[in-house]
Amino acid sequence: MNLVILIAIALALLGSALIGGIFFAFSSFVMKALARVPSAQGIAAMQSINVVVLNPSFLGVFMGTAVISLLVVVIAVTSWETASASWLVAGALQYLVGTFLLTGLGNVPLNNRLAAVQANDSAATKVWEHYLARWTLLNSVRTAAAMCAALMFTIGLIQHAS
Repeated sequence: MNLVILIAIALALLGSALIGGIFFAFSSFVMKALARVPSAQGIAAMQSINVVVLNPSFLGVFMGTAVISLLVVVIAVTSWETASASWLVAGALQYLVGTFLLTGLGNVPLNNRLAAVQANDSAATKVWEHYLARWTLLNSVRTAAAMCAALMFTIGLIQHAS
């Protein structure tokens, strides 16, 4: 059973770090690059990204990490007296709330609004400007949450293994 717990924590850690890295890339340079091109091109590119991202590899890691995080919470709560329990719960909450839930409540609705505009429509520029600012801000929060989750899972893993 201990090996299963270690694997679950390691998977939560790796998934959080991977998702945090993906989100970091978008906040760090992808969105900045899209903001530098004409609005119609940026909109079209982001609309394409938002379609292509819905694939098994990304969704598997993104949603799989949420499921593993829930499992880690159950593991932590059932062994609350251990030194690792609070770190594991904190990591899981960071991922589930700051990454997974924020995506569903913040970034996805913005993506849906962007999908509804025609890239060449003059009114789309205003939607794009709002999208760039708001989406990137939310994405930066998701990045920080995923990286904090990875850190919490790392500390929890170290505590659990010792």
